[in-house]
Parts: sequence; C-alpha cells; structure tokens
Amino acid sequence: MEIPLEKLRELLTGPGHIPENEFNDAVKKAKEENIPLQTFLVEKGLILDENLGKTIAEYFDYRFINLNKEEISEEVLKIVPELVARMQEVIAFDRDKDGYKIAMTNPDNYEMVKWLEKKTGENIKVYYTTPFAIQDALKFYRKKITEEFDDIIKTQVKEAKRLNVKAEDIPIIKIVDTLIEYAYENGTSDIHIEPMDDKTQVRFRIDGVLHNVVVLPKDIHGLVVTRIKVLSRLRTDEHFDAQDGKFQVELEALTGFRRKQDKFDIRVSIVPITDGEKIVMRLLSEKNRRFTLKELGFSPQDHKKIKNTIKKPYGMVLSTGPTGCGKTTSLYAILKILNKPSVNITTIEDPVEYDVEGISQIQVNTKTGLTFAKGLRSIVRQDPDIIMVGEIRDEETADIAVNSAMTGHLVLSTMHANTAATNLVRLIDMGVEPFLVASSINIVFGQRLVRKICEKCRHSYEVSHRELEKLNFSSKIIEKILGKKQKIRIYKGEGCRACNESGYTGRIGIFEILEISDTLKQMIMNRANADELEDQAIKEGMRIMMEDGIEKILTGITTIDEVLRVTRE
Repeated sequence: MEIPLEKLRELLTGPGHIPENEFNDAVKKAKEENIPLQTFLVEKGLILDENLGKTIAEYFDYRFINLNKEEISEEVLKIVPELVARMQEVIAFDRDKDGYKIAMTNPDNYEMVKWLEKKTGENIKVYYTTPFAIQDALKFYRKKITEEFDDIIKTQVKEAKRLNVKAEDIPIIKIVDTLIEYAYENGTSDIHIEPMDDKTQVRFRIDGVLHNVVVLPKDIHGLVVTRIKVLSRLRTDEHFDAQDGKFQVELEALTGFRRKQDKFDIRVSIVPITDGEKIVMRLLSEKNRRFTLKELGFSPQDHKKIKNTIKKPYGMVLSTGPTGCGKTTSLYAILKILNKPSVNITTIEDPVEYDVEGISQIQVNTKTGLTFAKGLRSIVRQDPDIIMVGEIRDEETADIAVNSAMTGHLVLSTMHANTAATNLVRLIDMGVEPFLVASSINIVFGQRLVRKICEKCRHSYEVSHRELEKLNFSSKIIEKILGKKQKIRIYKGEGCRACNESGYTGRIGIFEILEISDTLKQMIMNRANADELEDQAIKEGMRIMMEDGIEKILTGITTIDEVLRVTRE
C-alpha cells in the first residue's frame, strides 16, 4: 500500500522513527535505484518492517498483524492455495468462532475476500501485513524436507541408478537444488553432507546449531559429490585430497514490495574421511546479513557509545570473540552507517563474504602472496578514510593496523579473544608497544551469539533462588536477576512447527563495550593484566556479556540455557 510521499514523511519523521535528513537521502537513493521507497527504508535498516507495517495500517485504518508472531496451522493455511497466496499476497493465519482471519498486503482486494467467503462459507476478517511477512509465511506451504526427498528418491533416483546416469542428469540436480533451496529458506549458514557406513547424513546449521535434516541413500553419495564438484569447478577425479571452491546460486525472493533474484555465493569445502568425501557448503546470502546495530542486539546505551566513537576520524574499533560469534557482521553494520560518497572505505578480508556497493573490498590470496599485512600496506597507499581488516592474526598485521589508526585513519578489525579486556593484552603479547595500544584504540567490544526464543511458542515460567544456585550462578549474578524477589518470571520456547520444534528462531548478540578512558590508557601502558583492566572498566560503567545476557533473559528474548552456553564455553 502506497502512502503519499509527504504524508509518509510526516508519519515517519514526526514521531522520530527516522531522522528527516536520513529520510530525504532515502527518497533520493530509492529513486536513483528504482526501488519503492517503503522497501528501501526497510532494506537499509532505517525502520523495522513491523513498525512500518503498523504505520501503514494506522494510516489506512486497517487492523495490523505481524505474521512472524503467529503460529499457523496447516489446516488454516491451506484454505488459500499456495499459488494464490503467492500471486495475491494473502495468508490465512487463524480461525475462531467468528470465521477465518486473513492477512493481506492489499486489504482492499474485495474480490479475494468474496472468493474466500464463498469457498469457506464463513466470515472473513481481514488484516494488513507486510510483503516481508508474507514471504516468510509462504515457507509453511512446503512439505517437510524428508517428505520431499522421499518423493525425489522414490520416483527419480531409482531410475537414475538403473540407467547409470551421470551426476549432471536431472535427479541429482534436483536433490542438490532442493537442499540449497531448503537451506536458504530456513536461514541456514552451512550445509553438511557427511557419508557414513550405510547412509549419507545431511545436516543444516541454523542459528549456530547443527540439525539432522534428511538421510540420503549411500549409493548416490558419489553422484551428489560429483554434482557439487562440477558446480564448484573442482577436480571430479580427485577423491583423496581436500579441495575448496565456490559457485553462485540465484533464487527468486519477494523482497519488500518487489520480486527480485537473490544472487549469492556458496563456499564449498570437500575433505576425504574414512567413509568417503564429506562436503560442507557455506551459504553467503546477503538476505541473512541485513542488520542494523539495534537488530544485532546492542542496547541503546551501547549503540550510542559506538555511534559516538565512529564519528572520530581516526583510531581503532575492535570486535572480539570466538569463531562464528558475529564479529564481522557487527563491523559491517558499522560500515553501513559510515558508507557515504564522501569517504573512501577499503577492506581486506578472508574471505569477502558479501559485496557492499560503494566499498572497495580486497580478497586475501596466499597463493599470490596477498596476505593481510601486504594488502594492508597497499590499502594505506590508496588514500583511505576508513579501513576494515577482516582479522588481526599476527604481529605484522597488528603493527600496520595500529600505525594506520595513529596516522589519521579509522580502522575496524576483529581478533580472537575471550573478552574485550583480554583483547588489549593480546595485542601487547603480539609485540605491539603498550603506548601504541593505549593511544590507538578507541573502543573494544566482546560478543557472543545466543538463540532467540521463538515468539510463536514462547511461554513463561518461574525460577527461584535455589534453582539459580543449582546452575552455579554467583550470588552477585543471582542478585542481578532476582533483585529483592524470591522468584522471577522468565521465558522459553515450547517448540512448534515454525521453529522446527527447537523453541528458537534467529540469533541475537550479547555484548560488552569497553571504551578506553584516560585511566585505562595509563593501566595499559603499565602493562596491567586483563582482570585488572576489566575491573576498572566495570567501575567506569561497562556491563560484561553475562549482564547483557541477563537483560535479554528478563525481557524474554533468550533463555538462561543459551546465555550459559555461550558465556561458559
């Protein structure tokens, strides 16, 4: 539904949803890129889809429904055939004594409403929802992956075996394509295809956790491997050496108020194990990386600290944590804020996981000698304003990055360390002089990723002081959770169809933000240890990751189990 431009400006800038200067820039850029303004605003993270949906519904005096918070039964869903749902952007999501509840992107589509009334013989109550929400809900029409693969295997693979076909033939193509489509639709980061003694197990990593998805017959494993090798341009006759490659996939998706092809890379790793060749494919889809700092989980006060810090023209911003905790994603959310025509931003990464328009990105290539250190030296000669180094791994890279930050550049990078304070000590251990660490670093944030409770099956329960003690929480942490109460109500997911019975959908970060004060600078130069630095930062107002996790537990975003899992590893 389109709102007149001036009215939309009034509705979004008046209450403070979007600053007026950012709204005006969005109008201009959306026109240049030929994208509907409402879609542009959501895609660029200027407003949450739900907030824009509520604004539109209120303007047109429609009832609003956020489908992402609804558990839709199969019986209700199929009142509207899938093809009709896709073409007309309509989803049946609930039924009560008064009839069916229908979500539409165009509630004025009276013909559709009349057709549904005639088909069901019941009243139809219409709600407005957004195209993004419709797209997410359409996945409920798919069969379970096990059912779909049963169909493929029964009807096509047996025939393929009988004819002794090559991997390029249709059945194997269908199997690989179906795996990728399911992975894409379910927000999978990695597909594992692992041969075993008598079968091939396929697993998806969703929200950081591996899930068994489907079992394939062992005798077609070789065909699947060959198909993926062909796509990745790897040697099909090599079975006893590790191989790495990648290929590109294009899938149609409804993005906001338009349909478009989502083109993304899949990085492939194949290694020989005792039962055959194991494949891990990483999906590098931009669809799963459109994040703002707020959506990543930064609290308003931490968000403010980061935004104030990145206004400085020089210095270092470091993100730290273990592999897979979202460090690079956080830096890209910052780059999204900094990415303007007036600045030159250059990155060096291994690998470049997704392209960003307006930013020069360099891929590390050890075969040609293009290392982080060598690439960083070249970047400094490219007149950059902002530099992102994918990871500081060694003394040479650390030294060049620190010196770049000292000579008028804003440098963003990641390091592997357990906490923000440990990161400072690790730089000194790498050989960087303490006075350079103290002078160059503006802010360090440590982070972990926790799974979010599924909103469609979330329910509350009470936890007591004794139960928290059994989980080995310290008395200080228990006091932060309970306050003066003996019990407190928190949340967990029961498990439902929407979350594949896991109780979780999506992930969010928990953070600790360490700003370098004058006192901390002096302590760094005096070679204080990590515990001493952390204690001082806490005195100055830093919340450790556990405390940020507790806040997200109390607000129903995640669970105690999740926070313990990532903070006690």
